[in-house]
Amino acid sequence: MAFVIPAWIPPALPVAGSADLFPVRRIFCVGRNYVEHQKEMGGDGREIPFFFIKSAHALVPPGGTFHYPLKTANCHYETEMVVAIARGGRRIPAAQANDHIFGYGVGFDMTRRDLQQHGKDHGRPWDFGKDFDEAAPCSALHSAAKIGHPAKGAIWLKVNGKERQKADLSDMIWSVPEQIAFLSEYYTLEPGDIIYSGTPAGVGPVKPGDEMHAGVDGVAEIRVTIAPAL
Repeated sequence: MAFVIPAWIPPALPVAGSADLFPVRRIFCVGRNYVEHQKEMGGDGREIPFFFIKSAHALVPPGGTFHYPLKTANCHYETEMVVAIARGGRRIPAAQANDHIFGYGVGFDMTRRDLQQHGKDHGRPWDFGKDFDEAAPCSALHSAAKIGHPAKGAIWLKVNGKERQKADLSDMIWSVPEQIAFLSEYYTLEPGDIIYSGTPAGVGPVKPGDEMHAGVDGVAEIRVTIAPAL
């Protein structure tokens, strides 16, 4: 038996210090998961977490160039710690969630904010605002066996050398183990799934020619240049 069209190479992220790759199955992204970002987006308090999904083919590993997306005049950055799942499961207790994690990186949840807002205003899905070509730049992954499971430490972004986002992982409303526990009540998590774990306050637009430099202290850094639209 053969495929009737050529099969594509599975999306994958590099692993720091190794020639091996981490194959990516799905990208889950949590919304409004830092206190100050929740406020700037109109939320208030510890709301029940909500998630959206990006295609794994939206990855840009390990950063480099992001082409300004089509059909938008307001493309925003959102800096996030990325969590890679090595062992799947369903109804995973938060106390056991770390046992399912391979490692961590840092990425950008790029957003066509005008299209996202249009979807909100008209009661439609956010897909065009969140899931598009190159919408998920991500650094190499660093294994938890080497760096542990970071629950505190600075997460930050500079655009053209100027600080735009700065917070601490401890400012998350829902911790990474809590996110895994919640997601696994609704999905069977699988090896290769990754989670974008939320962005701090200070989200904003970029334009072609801008350079983004972001990091999570003790985890990873990423640099991305915004190129003109294809």
